[in-house]
Amino acid sequence: MKTVVQAAFLAALAVSSLSTSHAQPAEPGTTAADTMSAGEIKKVDKAAGKITIKHGPLSNIGMDAMTMVFRVKDPSMLDQVKAGDHIRFIAEQPNGQLTVTQMEKQQ
Repeated sequence: MKTVVQAAFLAALAVSSLSTSHAQPAEPGTTAADTMSAGEIKKVDKAAGKITIKHGPLSNIGMDAMTMVFRVKDPSMLDQVKAGDHIRFIAEQPNGQLTVTQMEKQQ
């Protein structure tokens, strides 16, 4: 009985990780601006190459709204923003690491 419960748990875990770990492809005809998410910069850590963003849903990777730390694709992106700035951005998961790949400061 214990083996059956363990097998069911592992199967449920596998299905859960499959449904949340893969981004859905963009709809045909969408642009980068269509897939960008809104956020507010909470912290910029240039030394670590990371940025903390309070963001809305990240539809391209199936993530709910929250505040979290991201790596940045290009460290020079961190020179463009400071805490309190509002941005639109795209986060992706190259090599399983959440990374901001595009970012635009909002006026």
